[in-house]
Amino acid sequence: MTAQTITAAASGTWTLGDLTINRIGFGAMRLTQDGEALAADAVPSDRDRAIGVLRRAVDLGVNHIDTAAFYFSPLRSANELINRALAPYPDDLVITTKVGPGRDPAGHWAPHAITPAQLRGQVEENLRQLGRDHLDVVNLRILGTDSIAERFGALAELREAGLIRHLGVSNIHPNQLAEAQAIAPVVCVQNQYGIGIRADQDEFVRACGEQGVAFVPFYAIAGAGRQVGAVGTEEPEVLEVARTHDASAAQVRVAWTLHQGPHVLAIPGTGNPDHLVANVAAGALRLTAADLALLGEPHRRAE
Repeated sequence: MTAQTITAAASGTWTLGDLTINRIGFGAMRLTQDGEALAADAVPSDRDRAIGVLRRAVDLGVNHIDTAAFYFSPLRSANELINRALAPYPDDLVITTKVGPGRDPAGHWAPHAITPAQLRGQVEENLRQLGRDHLDVVNLRILGTDSIAERFGALAELREAGLIRHLGVSNIHPNQLAEAQAIAPVVCVQNQYGIGIRADQDEFVRACGEQGVAFVPFYAIAGAGRQVGAVGTEEPEVLEVARTHDASAAQVRVAWTLHQGPHVLAIPGTGNPDHLVANVAAGALRLTAADLALLGEPHRRAE
């Protein structure tokens, strides 16, 4: 499919609280290194290329960037790159970040932040790195099925204090979303989801839409490759639909994501400027009912 003149506006819009964004956004996880993300020994990306990708994304109408303070490689920080490339920030740019996980300066994973003081420290670190006086959206990312009330309540207090505008949750179960909503409004859920990836999430995706909560899948292209990126042989059904539309498999996966509901957002990430253009163009790819039925086959196989 032709990509050169397609902007993120082709994907339509959604509103996070009072913030209107295009449904195609940009994930910053892959921006700081070449190869596997979040590895302590990752090879740093080219700084000028990374800054160029961010600026090109905004030129293409991307106004939703997903990041985190723990997105870094030796010599590169996603938040610092965003600050350097885009500050002073456009008025319509929404930067979403997440707290909970943490990495030490050497890049090794640290225990999750669980106390109010630890979570406030992570919020303040994101503010410092991004050069902001408040964060547009902060997702509480968790592990496990335990209560999130204390942690989410701590972020709700920071929202009341003006450090955070809107709150979201990540890697959660439906009961945890309900628990959070009883404390403060939730504008988005970030969970792993895609063609053939976590098909058990289908009902949760629909339920979020019914509640007016955005669903923001991660690893929608990478799938089981996760932070390594897309690996292995692509599903034949995905390749067939790609051939029909003269598109790439990655574009079909992004388009399928957006077809799951008007509240479903896409945040494909890349450090490659050509891949960026192709990812944004996927927002204009309209899949037919026959396409969706065919793509449903590998998705159902994951059940």
